[in-house]
Amino acid sequence: MFFKNRLVRDTVLLTFMQLFLDTAALLLNVFITKQLGAEAIGILSLTGSFLGLAGILSNGNAFLCTSRLVSEEMGKTNSNPNKILAHGIKLCLMLSITVSAVLFVFAEPLSNKFFSGASMEEAIRFMPLALISGAVSACFKGYFNACRKASVSATGDIIEFIIKSLVIIVMTLSATNPDEHSVCRIMIAGIIAGNIFSLVYCLFVYLKSHEKCTGRCSLNFRKYMAFAFPIMAGSILTSALSSTNDALIPMCLRQSGDSVNEALSRFGIFEAIVIPTLFFPSVVLCSMSGIIVSESARATASGNRERIKSLTSRLTQYTLVFAIFASAVLMKFGDNIGELLGGGELAGKMITIIAPVIPFIYMEIILEALIKGMGLQGFSSLNYLAEYAVRISVVLIFVPKFSFYGIVASYYASNVMGNCARFIKIMKHIETPFRPFKIIAVPVIYAFLTMGTTELITRLVGADGEKIPEIIFFVILWGLAYFGIFVEFSKFKSFRFSDDKLLCDFNK
Repeated sequence: MFFKNRLVRDTVLLTFMQLFLDTAALLLNVFITKQLGAEAIGILSLTGSFLGLAGILSNGNAFLCTSRLVSEEMGKTNSNPNKILAHGIKLCLMLSITVSAVLFVFAEPLSNKFFSGASMEEAIRFMPLALISGAVSACFKGYFNACRKASVSATGDIIEFIIKSLVIIVMTLSATNPDEHSVCRIMIAGIIAGNIFSLVYCLFVYLKSHEKCTGRCSLNFRKYMAFAFPIMAGSILTSALSSTNDALIPMCLRQSGDSVNEALSRFGIFEAIVIPTLFFPSVVLCSMSGIIVSESARATASGNRERIKSLTSRLTQYTLVFAIFASAVLMKFGDNIGELLGGGELAGKMITIIAPVIPFIYMEIILEALIKGMGLQGFSSLNYLAEYAVRISVVLIFVPKFSFYGIVASYYASNVMGNCARFIKIMKHIETPFRPFKIIAVPVIYAFLTMGTTELITRLVGADGEKIPEIIFFVILWGLAYFGIFVEFSKFKSFRFSDDKLLCDFNK
């Protein structure tokens, strides 16, 4: 049966949980924008970017490291995955304490450099509380993901978000005329509370449910570090480049003629409204990515090359079919969505213009999961370096001249180049031919044909307006026609549940 399959069951569960998180996060951004203004959400985005960089430095993407190395340990006989978890926690504690000490000592210069002179020293000195708890919590979540208990990791994420949101909402409603410092303090307080509650939950579940292992661990702490550091290096590089890009955008917007407040407001709208909207439909892909890392790592460790080919060919095909439809929907209704979420005309225009690059953005989620599972961290790091070099260069050159259109150009240039490189690398690695007509041209043709048919039907029934219920009705009808064609003409034949090779043999 379909739902007896562990991969499918975990994916469906994680999709619903991630859908809740993404919806709640978007609504939280809308709430903050309305309560504190777009400038405040810009400050929060910069704070989140800085804290994200500090978090990666303090745990080296512990979720991915622990998940992959525990999965590989489980694929071996007479293993001890609990010892791998212990190695991960030990390494994260060493890193997070070191990074915390640096933040505490150099809070003032870091505040001046990253936040353009805003007084953030006190807020930065509170960050270690979030870093240490977040690092250990990430290790536990990676362990549960590798053990195929993805629901535990997802529940931890939900607890973390709920507590963080409650703290942010209460402090936001209590704030009167908040300045930069108080806005930053609100976000950090919420993150600290969320991380601590999530850690307590994960620790409780681990102590209650984990099984004692009598086997010998294949890795000592030194070997664990040797395997973990390449994974960590890629994550640290990506986060550092992403934070640099985020910090440069408001600065370059000011060079284009915007004031400080206008630059932060525009950056806030972009980060809080535009980007979450573009990524919102990818919830199912994000839910699958952690599982894909574990499954591809197991297949790689066992030398099951056919398994890797099966995963890659089906996942890339399904991802493009879905991404092309999501792109078409946002191209058609981007203006309406931007207005609805409070981003105004600017947000709507940006969503519509960036929507065509969505297939490349969504492919990155799946391709990076496969790359990391296959152990191709060296390529991943180099590709991210090239991708962000292009993105940052375009931001520095075009944003001062063309304002927000320069950001659009940076997204197009970096995503197209980076994800074409990922796709080519994987196709060569697994020696699988590329069929552009089947996986690209056919979905594009079907998307536009079904859109035209849907427009005709909605006009006939008088539901072709711009009200929210009419838009929802249009998208549902359009989606049924689009995906129905693939099923009817057997374009999704390999995805039918009765003979799906992708979803079989997962140790139910």
